[in-house]
Amino acid sequence: MSERPPPEAAGSRQSLEPAAADAVRAYAARTRESADQLAAVLEDLAENGLPAVDDCTPWEDLREAHLARLTAQRPAVA
Repeated sequence: MSERPPPEAAGSRQSLEPAAADAVRAYAARTRESADQLAAVLEDLAENGLPAVDDCTPWEDLREAHLARLTAQRPAVA
């Protein structure tokens, strides 16, 4: 149930506007950077194992800090 066009229609692709193509390339670069960071963390875990519990931040603290950042970016609506 793919939305992909049949192979014979692949040559009739619609070109993107230059600004849209640049935006897609920028998104691809950000996505690639995020994937590279995740891969580096996973490789570190595979090489060195899990960090000591005392060296870790509880997920609740991380969640609260992230929610505070989001709240600061988007003020509440009355």
